[in-house]
Amino acid sequence: MTRVLLVVVGVLLGAYGAWLLLSRQDTDGNVATLVWLGAGVVLHDFVLVPVVLVVMGLGSRLLPAAWRAPVALGVVVLGSLTLLAVPVLGRFGARPDNPTLVDRPYVTGWLVLAALVAVVVVAASLLRSRRAVPVAGPEEE
Repeated sequence: MTRVLLVVVGVLLGAYGAWLLLSRQDTDGNVATLVWLGAGVVLHDFVLVPVVLVVMGLGSRLLPAAWRAPVALGVVVLGSLTLLAVPVLGRFGARPDNPTLVDRPYVTGWLVLAALVAVVVVAASLLRSRRAVPVAGPEEE
């Protein structure tokens, strides 16, 4: 019953958001929104997924078993957040007549995020490698 209620609330909120989007923007704004959403899907499917597959294909050969899952999660998190940050990292919304747009050091923030993800990946990998119990082989007589 709880799941059904959550689904109903989610659908209603999504419908309300769609109504707000369509009723309060002009046609150009709606087209820009659709382009942005479509670009996100294309970037995910044709950029992020192949990069993750290649990196993890190499990682599965080069990394110890305890490091594979944390590195995979780190690549997915950092890749997804980087794709989301492309507009501000590239300063695509900046305008000389409005200096308040894109007015933060976004590259510095992304570098801090990347370092934080790297620290978490290394810490999780080290923790997993210390907990790993070697599998005992067949005993010889």
